[in-house]
Amino acid sequence: MRIEKIETWLVSKWLTVRVTCDDGTYGVGEGNFWSFADATEVIAHRVIDDIRGMDPRDVDRIWNQVYRKYSFRSPALTSVMSAIDIALWDIKGKRLGAPVWDLLGGKFRDRVRAIVLLGSYGPYGPLDSPEGFARAARAAKDDGYTALKMTPFPPNWGELSHGDLIRQNTRIVEAVREEVGWDFDIGIEIHRNMNPANSVVFAQQIEKFLPYFYEDPIAPDSVISMGDVGRKLNIPLAVGERNNTVWEFREYCQQPGVQFLKPDIGLAGGFTHCRKIAAVAESFHQRVAPHHFLGPIANLALTHIATAMPSWDVNEFAPEIGTFKEKIVTRVSEVKDGYFIPPEEPGLGTDIVIEEMQKEPYDAGDGEQARRPDGSIVLM
Repeated sequence: MRIEKIETWLVSKWLTVRVTCDDGTYGVGEGNFWSFADATEVIAHRVIDDIRGMDPRDVDRIWNQVYRKYSFRSPALTSVMSAIDIALWDIKGKRLGAPVWDLLGGKFRDRVRAIVLLGSYGPYGPLDSPEGFARAARAAKDDGYTALKMTPFPPNWGELSHGDLIRQNTRIVEAVREEVGWDFDIGIEIHRNMNPANSVVFAQQIEKFLPYFYEDPIAPDSVISMGDVGRKLNIPLAVGERNNTVWEFREYCQQPGVQFLKPDIGLAGGFTHCRKIAAVAESFHQRVAPHHFLGPIANLALTHIATAMPSWDVNEFAPEIGTFKEKIVTRVSEVKDGYFIPPEEPGLGTDIVIEEMQKEPYDAGDGEQARRPDGSIVLM
């Protein structure tokens, strides 16, 4: 069995690939460099020249064949490698007649706890006030989830004074905690919206509400700066959704306050690389709570790896049932009582529906638009 071709599609915000071998066996995967996914499609068609004819079983060899050819630390490149790697593990599972979680070591857990993204609860009202956040949080709990993640900022957060921003953000967290009670976990994502000074002050204000974690308080430009923030927090620090190699995550593990790593399986190298990140986290007694809000293939891949890795904790996601994501694949991740159920089918246990994918054109969105009253960019 040898790799013969790679086909690509840009779907919504991500890259979907199908890797086919010379005997007709194929696997599917997704890459999540969503801001420039059109660039990843170009890279994917360059990469095929490097891996055509290789044995699809040799996942680490293939990974390094691509990554080390030019030695650029590019998230666009690792996104493509992630998509291809997920597809190769899909092929491996089909060839051996086993689900991917079985190939990764079998079940460490029977089901995987879901942490729902509160922004996906738009039908329950806009998240523009403490009451709106609380209403959506109640809906999530009523739907059976035991944890949520939210970015507790008002719409005009970039225009607010230091004191007003801290006060309004704190009130949102307080309203959600009052609504869901203490038998429910709340992850706080700052989304890089703060600088070291005000992110620390905000964390101090919400300690009493016992957040599950405090994610990306500052821009991920400096591991050292993140450690300086972590040293001053009494809330577990979660980092890494914009990082893409095990070497970066190893450095995070050595920083004060870091308790959760957040690799994106569609950005940080697929199964082959993310299992190494999980092993590093385990050696530091830290947990993995991966980043994900995009496609259903990557979401299903996360269910597989979470089932097998001891250091895994929760999988974040936006519910897929009733959305276009349910139509573009033959199966989405099963969620029952707030937990993902590992599939038993060989490989990933899903396939793409091309005609439905073609109805969802690529759209990176507007990106970060917040500005200060003086017109300058907020995220610095």
